[in-house]
Amino acid sequence: MRNLAIILLLVPLTFLSAQKIGKIAPEKTPEKFPDHSWGIDLMFGEGGFGLGSFYRKSVSSGLTGFVDISFSESKDDKEVEYVTYYGDTYSPYKKNRVFLIPLTFGVQYRLFKSLISDNLRPFIAVGAGPSLAVTTPYEMEFFNSFKKAHAHYAVGGYVGFGAYFGLSKSNLVGLNMRYYYSHLFDEGVENMPGRFRKNIGSFFISIHIGMMY
Repeated sequence: MRNLAIILLLVPLTFLSAQKIGKIAPEKTPEKFPDHSWGIDLMFGEGGFGLGSFYRKSVSSGLTGFVDISFSESKDDKEVEYVTYYGDTYSPYKKNRVFLIPLTFGVQYRLFKSLISDNLRPFIAVGAGPSLAVTTPYEMEFFNSFKKAHAHYAVGGYVGFGAYFGLSKSNLVGLNMRYYYSHLFDEGVENMPGRFRKNIGSFFISIHIGMMY
């Protein structure tokens, strides 16, 4: 009976000691990443593959300013693409290829900084800036068609959600989902005969590959 009383007395004391140790244990120091980053964006969207470049600079622990530029093709909803027996693709009745080149300035805000480990850094981003739409004749070979290119000026921007991965202080890898919007100042671009688009929206998934310094 005496032994049982001693055991019952020691158990609460052991529990209290464990709680004290838990309270005293120091919290992990947040990772400090370099303020500057630069790299490329590999973009996959409704119009196909795109390519971009970006520069980022940290303003505070959770806020980052950025500038990026990209080049991608934009297709009309009415376009239908076929693949030939030899693997070539073509779109019947298509008049022009349309390419978008937006220059975007914006801010990026890190989410859940105190709740999620630093090896996963989610963020939201919003930006705006001037944009250029370039049309080339579809009937001409791809590279030669740029001799007949026409420029159309626009303004636009995007909103995005994504995350960076890993704890490296030199390499930057991330994934981002963006919705771009561009408004053209002239009559618009003509992918298909008689269909002019003044307002162009497109969704992209972008892979960020870069360096921090």
